[in-house]
This record gives sequence, C-alpha cells and structure tokens, in this order.
Amino acid sequence: MTKDRVRFLFLNIGHGYAHLFLLIYPTVVLVLEVEVGGDYGDLLLPSTAGFVAFAACTLPAGWLGDRWSRTHMMALMFFGLGIGAGLTALSSTPWELAAGLAVIGAFAAIYHPVGIAMVVETDMPTGRALGINGVFGNMGVAAAPIAAAALSAAFGWRAAFAVPGAIAVLTGLAYVLFSRAWPEGARAAKSTGKPAETVGIWRVVAFLIVANLLGGLTFHTTTISFPKVLDETLGAAAGPLGAGGLASLIFACAAFAQIGVGAALDRMPVRRIALVVIGLQVPIFLLLADATGWISVLLAFLVMLLVFGEIPINDILVARYSSAAWRARLYALKYILSLGVSAAAVPMVALLHSPGRGFAAMFILLAGFMAAVTVAALALPAPRGTPAEARASA
Repeated sequence: MTKDRVRFLFLNIGHGYAHLFLLIYPTVVLVLEVEVGGDYGDLLLPSTAGFVAFAACTLPAGWLGDRWSRTHMMALMFFGLGIGAGLTALSSTPWELAAGLAVIGAFAAIYHPVGIAMVVETDMPTGRALGINGVFGNMGVAAAPIAAAALSAAFGWRAAFAVPGAIAVLTGLAYVLFSRAWPEGARAAKSTGKPAETVGIWRVVAFLIVANLLGGLTFHTTTISFPKVLDETLGAAAGPLGAGGLASLIFACAAFAQIGVGAALDRMPVRRIALVVIGLQVPIFLLLADATGWISVLLAFLVMLLVFGEIPINDILVARYSSAAWRARLYALKYILSLGVSAAAVPMVALLHSPGRGFAAMFILLAGFMAAVTVAALALPAPRGTPAEARASA
C-alpha cells in the first residue's frame, strides 16, 4: 500500500471516529433511563455541551490546519478523543458528564475542516474520494448505537466510553508512527473544476448556507433521535440493544449511498443530483410522521439513504470553488453552519418528542426544512457547454 493510500486510510478512520464518539451518548441515555430513571429529554441534555464544543472549535481547527500542520492536527484529534472519552467514563455528576462530552466535541471538531481538506487533495477523483470517506464517517454513525448498547449491556455504560477511548489513543500512536513518512509540505493543489462566474459562485454560497443550516440540523436530529424512534417502534421487548442494533444496521447500509452519489458527481451536474437527493426527502419525512411498525423502519432507512447521500454534494461544491491554501478554513466555515446547528438538535429532539405521538412533529418540521433546501438547489448554476465542461461545473 502506498504512503498516500495509508494516509487516506487514516483519514477515513478519523472520520468514523469523529462521528462515533459524538453519538455514543444518545444510546447510553436509553441505558440510563432504565438504570437511574428520569425523563429521556432531561437525560439527553448534557450532550448539548459536546455539540456546542463541536461547532465552536471548528473554525479554530481549520485556521490551525492551514497555518500550522494538518498532519499534527489529526494526531491531536485521535489523542483528544481518547482523553475526552476517558473523562466522560469517570464522570459522576451531570456537570462532569457534560464537561467530558465537551472535550470529545472539541477534538472531534478537528476532523471536518482539516480531514476533508486532506481528502480532496488525494490522487483519487474528488467525488469518489469524498464518497468513500463519507461511508467511513457514517460507519462511525452506524457503529455508535450498537457499540454503546453492547458495551453498556456487558460492562456498564462507562465502558461505552472507556473502550473506544483506549482504541482512539492506540490509533493516534499508529498515526504518529506512519505520519513520519509523510512530507508536511507536499500538499497537492489539485484542480477540482473550472471556476464559475462571480454570479455562479454567489449562488453556490447561498445554497451552501441554506443546505448546511437546515441539512445539518436534519442530519443531527435524525442520527440523535433514531435509536429512540426505533426503541418506541420495536417496543420494550427489544430493549436498548435491539434498538441500537437496528439503528446501526440502518446507518451502515445507508452510508453506502455516498459512494454512488460521489461517483455520480464526477460525471453529472451537481444541481441535477441535488434536486433528486434533497427533494425526495420531503415526502418520506411526511410519511414518517404517521408511519408505525415496520413501515416506519423502512421509511427510516430510505430517508437515511438520502440524508447521507446529500453530504458529498456540499463537500464537492467547496472543493470546486476553493483554492488549496484556503480550503481548510472554507471547510471550517461550511461546517460551522452544519455543526453549529447540532447544538440546537439536542433540545429540538427533546422538545418535539411526545409520549403520545413520538417524533411526528419533528418529522413534519424536517420535511419543511428539506423543501426549503430543494428551492435553494434550484438556484445552483446550470451546466453549460460540452458534456465534459458540464461535469466540471456545478
């Protein structure tokens, strides 16, 4: 395996870790409901600290990645996730728990501005690289519910943080060892497409603002709430482990949508793909609001295919409209929008959950969000010229 491919592998693993560590606690909450009692919404609230830190530290991480060292920043992420998980495992009060989750969020924030900027500089076609990397990220999303539920069932909820934390530290040590062979200055200023006219660029910026605010909120509310959605769908007989396992299966299978979308982005105009992937979410969310039983499980899977498939669309737009020197900071600005709203996702999930109707109100609201993003996608620049030029344009 070449040095570039080993580097790409670590970047993919890092993407999985960033999502996995953030989503351990929403499944642990299901265990705490049984062990200590209390309301689901109240028990979920400490995770707000993690998502606030996740958003707040994104821009500083991108700035350091451009000005200092992206390789060193990635090493810090691995070690920091391990430290934060260890602190969370040792917590004994809600405030200590929130502090540990905040440390996890702060170091997880490094990945998206720094890691994604490194991914688009690999020797692969940009769409394919983003698609593969996105699958690893969503495998982290998928692994979180089942890993947290299994470790909690076997060893107690603290193990759900302690074991992944130890693995993250070991991964960091391996990363440091292999990264000695990577020249820090060898950043490929890969051309990712033909720059558009000024009006086209501002259309892209407008779309990215709307898509990352509303799409980011949709992503976080679904990944946070789905273990609980499935817990209520399956009933008490399945328990946290059954709900967590089904959520993991849905996330894992849906993650592969990013490879297909990424490959399509290398061949087809972005606007056409965006309208399909985003627009189809509207009717599915509306159907989810009233669905029950296994129909709701099927609809949950379909909507996660589209939610995950949307991710490479936003990332490739940044890659095509930015220079290598500023790329980490531009990704940081993009993810400030999508990750910034993650702090609002936790109280939104807690507020919109009804003991009688579950998450029906939340799904209706998410349908409205996706309708707005679909309208914004209509403003993306239309492809012009030859088919080859169309593929390089938005």
